[in-house]
Amino acid sequence: EVQLVESGGGLVQAGGSLRVSCAASGFTFDDYAIGWFRQAPGKEREGVSCISSSEGTTYYADSVKGRFTISSDNAKNTVYLQMNSLKPEDTAVYYCAALGVYCSGPPEFWGQGTQVTVSS
Repeated sequence: EVQLVESGGGLVQAGGSLRVSCAASGFTFDDYAIGWFRQAPGKEREGVSCISSSEGTTYYADSVKGRFTISSDNAKNTVYLQMNSLKPEDTAVYYCAALGVYCSGPPEFWGQGTQVTVSS
């Protein structure tokens, strides 16, 4: 059974930091790019960041460049998103997804999401 399980969300003040995790199982982790997406109330889901072992690359949305860092521990089948200098507009449910080989691919599997709330 394919599973992506996010954890690490919570409530933080503006300027603070959080690290969310995405633990994967049920598929060959090394063969997939893993992306982070977020959805704020009343807004469409948007891509935040992605990491591809196959490409050896990482991608970031302009809104989070310089503040968020994505990393992967392939031994633990886990991808992390370190979020620093958080802003109230970062408040959203954060989802991870397995995207196939490349970050440009469509999401194939989704996690259930973890809530991140940034207070002003």
